[in-house]
Amino acid sequence: MTEQIFTNAKLVLANEVIDGAIQIKDGMIVDVSDRPSNIPGAENMDGDYLMPGLVELHTDNLEKHLTPRPKTRWPATAAVIAHDNQVASAGITTVFDAISVGDVTDGSERIERLIESVTALEHALENKLLRADHKLHLRCETSYGGLIEALDNLVDLPLVKMLSVMDHTPGQRQFVSLDAYYTYYQGKYGMSDEEMRKFIASRKRDSELYSVKHRRHVVDLAHAKNLALASHDDATVEHVAEAVQDKMTVAEFPTTLEAARASHEAGLGVMMGGPNLVRGGSHSGNVAAGDLAKNGYLDIISSDYVPHSLLHGAMKLFDDFDGYDLPRAIRTVSLNPATQVGLTDRGEIAAGKRGDLIRVHHSPHHPIVRGVWREGVRVS
Repeated sequence: MTEQIFTNAKLVLANEVIDGAIQIKDGMIVDVSDRPSNIPGAENMDGDYLMPGLVELHTDNLEKHLTPRPKTRWPATAAVIAHDNQVASAGITTVFDAISVGDVTDGSERIERLIESVTALEHALENKLLRADHKLHLRCETSYGGLIEALDNLVDLPLVKMLSVMDHTPGQRQFVSLDAYYTYYQGKYGMSDEEMRKFIASRKRDSELYSVKHRRHVVDLAHAKNLALASHDDATVEHVAEAVQDKMTVAEFPTTLEAARASHEAGLGVMMGGPNLVRGGSHSGNVAAGDLAKNGYLDIISSDYVPHSLLHGAMKLFDDFDGYDLPRAIRTVSLNPATQVGLTDRGEIAAGKRGDLIRVHHSPHHPIVRGVWREGVRVS
């Protein structure tokens, strides 16, 4: 029986912070004490915080490693390993890799490398090459014509634990502002104004043809397979009402304060991006995560495209926002996301939970991860 003891730590529990020690046996927390341990071999945290391992529900960070520069393909398994190393070093012990099923452009890297990236992730897990506990979150672009076939080929994989519905049609949700849409896609793809006009017309046509039918397919499939289900970029109370009717549990990146309030009050876990919180605003001109925090509507943080923004964002809540003491701030990156997707075995420091822990030294706004343990085994 393997045993570890961590002592002289500030333990961040679900509702309080105490000075004390933790005992782990065979990967599970068996005791939480408010007294230091004198047992030889105990790991001395020297007064640093000991927090639950972070739970990430939506990161597309893997895509940056698959294509580190435009038209530059990196070997898929090497990309997965590099992504995992970055995630683990950020204190993330459970990560839902958000793989996009479909895109707004035909023949995009996301579409072409979909199966390759999933296969590489499976290979890395089977060969025990990864540090974090990886699961798959399939982001379903409802306006993509080939969505149903692609999704049906993936949904029964054991790694798939979550689906979300998204629709990046111009003029709605994330891109209510066509100016923001032009700025984003012209910057990303280098299209002229005339090419953009044709692109927008094509995207609107695809939405009319597919979005309603495909959304229904995704929702029905998630419930049939007992998968967590999220709505993406809700902008209005009508969007939220539809999400509630579809029995979704997570509201990913609502774009307005109105939608965030309605989602929070309806019991959906409101998720916002760590980069939005750290930078102080949305890159696409939508509601700032800080505005949600000020009103008490921010339940979950996602690192999105910057893994280290998960802990950074949580500590910024603690440092800068009234109403977020340290336990509440850390719940946004641990217990809250775990609970919203049915992971009842992790997300907090308590007897009977997994020994997923991170050691954190905190200076204002710049938390330093000094150690990461997954099921009691040090991984970073």
